[in-house]
Amino acid sequence: MSLTGGNRNDLTQLMPLIEAVPPVRGRRGRPRRRPDTIYADRGYDHDKYRKQVRAAGITPVIARPSTQHESGLAVHRWMVEQSFAPLHWFRRLRIRWEIRDDIHEAFLSLASGIICWRRLKNPSLY
Repeated sequence: MSLTGGNRNDLTQLMPLIEAVPPVRGRRGRPRRRPDTIYADRGYDHDKYRKQVRAAGITPVIARPSTQHESGLAVHRWMVEQSFAPLHWFRRLRIRWEIRDDIHEAFLSLASGIICWRRLKNPSLY
């Protein structure tokens, strides 16, 4: 997966993201290369992308505009948002100021290490 600029639309990176999924270990046999289902919010609701995801052999679960999402997507989304929230403790990562990808990824790795260290040091706070 590649790092893109902040001004890129997420939809343009949907298929490269799916293609970058590594093999999933599990049962015996050939490792799986694709997930069964992809959960996405209303921002990904476009027939063109639904067709592309289905062509890859994946079932898209995407909320339609102005409808209640019946798949329980809010539960999955909350977990993702909760995972990203600690990265926003670091002002430098909240808005990407770095021009070079390697420097941004270095700050991201450093912040991830600090977050893990803090959680291991005092797990009762989290």
